[in-house]
Amino acid sequence: MNAEQKYLDEIALRLGAESEGLFLTWKGRVALYAILEAMEIGEGDEVILPAFTCVVVPNAILYRGAIPIYVDIEKETLNASYESIVASVSENTKAIICQNTFGLSSDLDRIADFARKKGIYTIEDCTHGFGGTFHGEPNGSFCDAAFYSTQWNKPFSTGIGGIGWVRNDDVQKRLNVSSYADPSWKSRTSLSLLLFVRKNMLRGWNYWPAVKLYRWLSKNNLVLGSSSGSEISDVQKPNGYELRSSQVQYKAGVQALEGLEAVLKRRKQNAMLLTRALADLGKYHVSEELHADHAFLKYPILVKDKSKIESLAVQNRLELGDWFNSQLHPVQSDLIRWGINAEMYPISKQIATHILNIPCDTVNVDRYVRFLEQFNEELI
Repeated sequence: MNAEQKYLDEIALRLGAESEGLFLTWKGRVALYAILEAMEIGEGDEVILPAFTCVVVPNAILYRGAIPIYVDIEKETLNASYESIVASVSENTKAIICQNTFGLSSDLDRIADFARKKGIYTIEDCTHGFGGTFHGEPNGSFCDAAFYSTQWNKPFSTGIGGIGWVRNDDVQKRLNVSSYADPSWKSRTSLSLLLFVRKNMLRGWNYWPAVKLYRWLSKNNLVLGSSSGSEISDVQKPNGYELRSSQVQYKAGVQALEGLEAVLKRRKQNAMLLTRALADLGKYHVSEELHADHAFLKYPILVKDKSKIESLAVQNRLELGDWFNSQLHPVQSDLIRWGINAEMYPISKQIATHILNIPCDTVNVDRYVRFLEQFNEELI
């Protein structure tokens, strides 16, 4: 068995899928693009998605010549609600992207059922959700298709990478990933080096300086990154966007999947401790009612001053994430280029202004609890 098939089989085992419906890409956003392409989404078609996401998601839509239609999110789930999605459907709606945010999906059964009756495709954005479940079924198994990310800080990591799962037979027949190019030798070598550095050199105390340096280098195309400069700063598809996966990712993926179940268990346990600590402090937290459907890739907290808390976290040698630092992470201005008027989505704007997140795979959750207790006046 070759490395690619072994990796696909390991993925299929965890999703309860047939490997024939799975495909691999260089990045998760490329898997989304391939799905949109196979759904024949193009000029003038509308695709509904939350106004709280990564900019690479609407970019995949724009690359197809389609129109992103944004809907606001709910503060409790950080996802778009069934009602807001239904209200945004028009005669031009071709697909709905159901986002799993930090590990939580919402209303999937209702949205998928509604869309089927309307003849609208549904796509699960499971870039945060691999290994989790919704109503006891694997994330990705409710819609016509799903895409996953295996980039840094995702449920399991191959450095960069993407997975697509197409459950709709007609869409599966139109997939064209086999025509995509292979990544260059330079890209594969660079990825191998980055995986080595991440495994052997990145620690909690140097997390923020390293991440900020990496993002700057990646944005300016000085190192291989999950987002090249044009992918996060422009609405035009960059050259060399459609790429298949590589041997580097196959091998890293198989290895990372071996420990996934233990990590998922730890995330859930840590999340419960964080929820109870924040509830006791009277601060924003994930309701215990949502825990059953939550994989807790990250635990969201709301703070009054993000820069201050980030600085305090560095001083205390604690890792904090900043997803999503805008309604179209990581873009900070001129969002109208992506078709979004920030003021029309007040909840997502407020959340993006105040959100930080705790990595739930930490083995030092008690330190985070003490940090939250010590600086509880800075929390919302």
